[in-house]
Amino acid sequence: MQSTDWPPEHSDALRAYLGRNMSFSEIARAINARFNTAYSRSAVLGRARRIGLPGADRPDDRPGPPPTARQPDPRQWRERYVATLMRAIPKFEPVETVKLRCVEVVPRHVALLDLDPDDCRYPYGGDEEGEAITFCAHPRRAGSSYCAPHFQLTRGPGTASERTADAFLLWASGAA
Repeated sequence: MQSTDWPPEHSDALRAYLGRNMSFSEIARAINARFNTAYSRSAVLGRARRIGLPGADRPDDRPGPPPTARQPDPRQWRERYVATLMRAIPKFEPVETVKLRCVEVVPRHVALLDLDPDDCRYPYGGDEEGEAITFCAHPRRAGSSYCAPHFQLTRGPGTASERTADAFLLWASGAA
């Protein structure tokens, strides 16, 4: 880092170059070439300001910030889109929960901490406040967390795309 004490001949050269109306980048290059120094443009600008040279307060060579677009008036925006913003919120009525059961399986009602890694994790209970949740615990199907009957119960028949299409058709017909 260069010292902040400039020799008088460097300050004189700065005054001379500024008198020729050179930019601060050009002055830095010229002083560095002439005196074998490493002053930056900022160092030259700072020195010119410290010694009170008249051109030191001129705007730098960079262009100003780009012009900004006029901001829209929020009141006009509100008036234009008030109908869109004030849509009615749909009202949902509570629906009674359907209890699913699997006729083929009689659950073993095992607690979560007592389950083995290969046990079915289909939950039972927990519907009432304070009711314990237990699990089926029959041997699970390969690649699933459930035994085969519970897997079919949760997945339903068909492929994933068929199940999605069925759910859509039920919704579209109003049956769901």
